[in-house]
Amino acid sequence: MTLTSITGDSPSRHPSWFTPKKLLILFCAINLINYVDRGAIASNGVNGSIRTCDDKGICSSGTGIQGDFNLNNFQDGILSSAFMVGLLLASPIFASLAKSHNPFRLIGVGLSVWTFAAAGCGSSFDFWSIAIFRMLVGVGEASFISLAAPFIDDNAPAAQKTAWLATFYMCIPTGVALGYIYGGLVGNYFNWRYAFWGEALLMLPFAVLGFAMKPLQLKGFGPDESKKALTSIESVNEEDGNKDTRSQSSVKASKLKSSPPFLRQLSQFSKDMKVLLVDKVYVINVLGYISYNFVIGAYSYWGPKAGYNIYHMSNADMVFGGVTIVCGILGTLAGGLILDRMDATISNAFKLLSGATFLGAIFCFSAFCLKSLYGFIFLFSVGELLVFATQAPVNYVCLHCVKPGMRPLSMAISTVSIHIFGDVPSSPLVGVLQDHINNWRATALILTAVLFIAAGIWFIGIFLNSVDMYNDDGGENQICENANDSMEPLLEENQAEMAGILNEA
Repeated sequence: MTLTSITGDSPSRHPSWFTPKKLLILFCAINLINYVDRGAIASNGVNGSIRTCDDKGICSSGTGIQGDFNLNNFQDGILSSAFMVGLLLASPIFASLAKSHNPFRLIGVGLSVWTFAAAGCGSSFDFWSIAIFRMLVGVGEASFISLAAPFIDDNAPAAQKTAWLATFYMCIPTGVALGYIYGGLVGNYFNWRYAFWGEALLMLPFAVLGFAMKPLQLKGFGPDESKKALTSIESVNEEDGNKDTRSQSSVKASKLKSSPPFLRQLSQFSKDMKVLLVDKVYVINVLGYISYNFVIGAYSYWGPKAGYNIYHMSNADMVFGGVTIVCGILGTLAGGLILDRMDATISNAFKLLSGATFLGAIFCFSAFCLKSLYGFIFLFSVGELLVFATQAPVNYVCLHCVKPGMRPLSMAISTVSIHIFGDVPSSPLVGVLQDHINNWRATALILTAVLFIAAGIWFIGIFLNSVDMYNDDGGENQICENANDSMEPLLEENQAEMAGILNEA
């Protein structure tokens, strides 16, 4: 009996119009808007400046969010990290729900929440209202962050997986940089609120598409029919197995089946978390990523303001935006292409991570030591070019050091960790440091030194025993994947391959 006959699906269906390249373009556009939002709220045009008074008692009104809500640097730093709270809480939830709900539909739900929250940010009336809407932005983003990379990894050509991931993650620096420029222009010519309303309008079509388009499936995750097929096959296999073993398995299965769905998901989540936490490769990769993101998160938020105060840049948003766009695109793409050329392995990824971060740290640190604006721009540009080369390799390790069914959780926990220990505390801490020492150059140098720690942690990963788990589904997911092969091909470029599998079956 074949799995096709069990599920009752016919292989003779027309393939979807949706191709891997179209999927990549769609996800890149969504990712770009996500990070435009982060750049916009950090821009001088949207973030603004606090109300100040001189020695004579003459006060100037503040501008942007800081001016309207009268925020100090610590509150402003918290506001930049508020969306992370929703992201941290919701990412593991969406990753767990992916095992019982279609991942593509979950992305649609998340983008709908994001659209609502972005519009709410533009309509906020005080610090707490905008802080709550920033948290909801994080909830909306959580589903996309956890599930987009596994979809891309599944459908990218085998020899270009890291390059495709690089293209996707290239949208991070590009989006932040465009956000600086976008926020500066909208905030200066209109009002900071219009920046958030514009983001909501841009994201709305993608939220609708998440529900209107035919859902896709992930490797290692079968649809409901596959679960039925798995149950049927397990029943047949149990009859041929050892009687005692069968009885024990039946008792365990019966208890698990009788427990509430929430408890079943919680139990599975607990087991999966134990697998991640004892994986040395995964832990070292995430620890390095935390240190790296501690710096990058603070750079992205405080960079324009630091540049304005150190080098008296009247157009700090434009300068930092332009440098980040060019270096982000070139650096991220270069990192992916270089790893593919090196032969994409976990060990080679660690070599690239440690080497690029160490050299990037040297250039960025040297840049802040210079008094010349042009010297700073040159050295900082080279440093950013090297630092951004890590984006594809670090996520490649997250995706390939675990089994396919664990990838959404791997990405979710990685995202949670780098934010809760990285850029969530870094922005307010840098604000506190600056309030204390009142010297932006010294603050920037202290922050940049943390990149050397990231390089050292990733250097340890080179010597770990690492195995690529991408094709290791294990007994738990193997049948689900085979059952999923009997379903209608979801991407037309996979049609021929799936047709061959079906014929053999």
